[in-house]
Amino acid sequence: MLQWYDWILLVFSIFIIILCLLQGGKSEGASGAITGGGLNVFVKTKERGAEKVVSILTLVCAIIFFLITIMIEIA
Repeated sequence: MLQWYDWILLVFSIFIIILCLLQGGKSEGASGAITGGGLNVFVKTKERGAEKVVSILTLVCAIIFFLITIMIEIA
């Protein structure tokens, strides 16, 4: 039977998966590598609006996920 902290960990993991799927691709993928497109590897692109919010939420949820995991292993 799952404990209360296991449920919290499960919720955070599902939330992280959803946030990762909401993030847009930052490259052209394999087709750009084959055709030579997308050579602007070091060009800075700023995230704005909803894309930035999703990126920050993903980072925060990942940090909380790892902290909960470490706390579960210690306890």
